[in-house]
Amino acid sequence: MTRWTQRSPVSGSVHSSTIDDIERIVAERDLQPGDRIATMDELRKQSRLGRATISEAARLLTERGTVDVRPGRGGGLFVASAGSVVRLRHTLLAAGQDAVSVANALAVRDSLEELIDTDAARHRTAEDIAELREIVTYIRANGTTREAFMRDNWTLHTRIAAITPNDLARSIYLSTMEQAVGLPTQADAATASDEGDYLAARMDVHEELVEAIASGDITRTSRAVVAHHAITLGTRSGSTSNGG
Repeated sequence: MTRWTQRSPVSGSVHSSTIDDIERIVAERDLQPGDRIATMDELRKQSRLGRATISEAARLLTERGTVDVRPGRGGGLFVASAGSVVRLRHTLLAAGQDAVSVANALAVRDSLEELIDTDAARHRTAEDIAELREIVTYIRANGTTREAFMRDNWTLHTRIAAITPNDLARSIYLSTMEQAVGLPTQADAATASDEGDYLAARMDVHEELVEAIASGDITRTSRAVVAHHAITLGTRSGSTSNGG
């Protein structure tokens, strides 16, 4: 049985050691492409970490092309196959982080948002809903700065994307997100003075998106996507931000 690393309270260190532990599971069990590593619940129980931490580690491993996340019954983390989808993801990630590349990536991500989110509304399970709501609760309690909010917000969008059965759409969507992750989130003069209101408004939009997905109401989800686009575009036009 894999011994999980003792972790410091620093978020980046937790994610890094969790990724190392999951990769060690693959090596120790000699898992092959397509083999299941574990369910998300199994990983949480074995590591004693929260859903948000495991979801973020899964996102990072997905972006590396190491694992695939499959939602629903029989789902979990699987060893990825180095097929065309992974090669496409690597091609997109190689595009760079210059301003034009990031703007193009975010435009593609925005165009896929409704597909990803309405798919989530169609295919969500009780476990998916519980995890999305837990991430929202965590963000509301801990996303008190722009940097913290954006970091955890990416985790939320990654977990939503994990629900769609459309592997190609999910791969492109996550790859375009990856190009913007880590970019600065500097406030402009108009929003710097009301940081709390700014974050609260964004939190409300994301909470409604999750509740729309949970309801299974496609029309409500589409409206939530429109609201999400509106607040995201407003942020991009007024500050240096990676969107979301």
